[in-house]
Amino acid sequence: MTTLVTGGTGFTGSHLVRRLIEDGQHVRVLDNQPGLFHDHLKELGAEITIASVTEKDVVDRVIEGCEIVHHVAAAFRKLNVPQQHYWDVNVEGTRNVCDSCLRHGVRRLVYCSTVGVHGNITTKQGNEDSPITPADYYQQTKYDGEKLVLDYVRDKNLPATVIRPAAIYGPGDPGRFLILFRLVKKGTFLMFGDGKTHYHPLHIENLVDAFELAAEREGIIGESFIIADNRSYELNELVQAVAEAMDMTVKVRYLPFTPLRAAAVVCEAVCKPCGITPPLFPRRVDWFKQNRSFDISKARRLLGYEPRVDLKAGLKQTGDWYRECGYLGGSPAAQLRLPPAIARETVGSAV
Repeated sequence: MTTLVTGGTGFTGSHLVRRLIEDGQHVRVLDNQPGLFHDHLKELGAEITIASVTEKDVVDRVIEGCEIVHHVAAAFRKLNVPQQHYWDVNVEGTRNVCDSCLRHGVRRLVYCSTVGVHGNITTKQGNEDSPITPADYYQQTKYDGEKLVLDYVRDKNLPATVIRPAAIYGPGDPGRFLILFRLVKKGTFLMFGDGKTHYHPLHIENLVDAFELAAEREGIIGESFIIADNRSYELNELVQAVAEAMDMTVKVRYLPFTPLRAAAVVCEAVCKPCGITPPLFPRRVDWFKQNRSFDISKARRLLGYEPRVDLKAGLKQTGDWYRECGYLGGSPAAQLRLPPAIARETVGSAV
């Protein structure tokens, strides 16, 4: 079987590509940049095309002959780029993918959205029916892409399914969790607010399980699924869990949130007109106050999804990868590689 993964050299996409290859599939990758694992994925047998989903002819060429398409590619919160860029990639690029999937009779399109479309969760837990309140243009265009896909399902019988991942983490991600590990490694963590805000992680292996299920499960066309780990965690819990993963202790120092937020607004306002990436900006500091806690019962019921990598194991694996690659100090490995996948004991046999 031939499968396409758009955004396949990125963090999420590279893990998905490796899993599919391990499962015996021929995998094509479309991404606009090589990413960290281009050479490694090529060694595994991935057929990689460096181009954008905004290039219609290229999209059409790589989808021809595919049974499954996982559409992961997105313009993800780049600073100092016009809003039109997000629209072109996240909406018009998705339109190109949908049109080509229809043209070539793709058996299933899996569209990767984000739980960010729900914004701040004001109830105990959010679910697929929670209000759509995107907090920035990235989240808005991801939801616009969702709506477009579901329009194609309704109006043109496109066999597509939508998944909304929570906060993805794991080895291979030099992003938000690396920042968290580095801050904890200092020994004193500055917590702005009371630390009781909830954050819902999603280990990358759990997400890849969901991708595979969404590609094969019957009776889910036109459905949207929130994908997350078993439960959310207070920031206080998360900080301590990261410290435990590094075999260290951390002291949490609590500071008021409001002055930090005000400083972030001023910093962004000063830097943006000059084309400078601000060291501090509202979206980053809102991590301390924006609640993320979700009910995954729909995915359990209809997809057969069951998170199998827990937070303790996932953070340990992630921290080990950061150290091995030199992100937490020390000598980096000679070549960045994806770590061995965690054995599939629960979901793998069901896919």
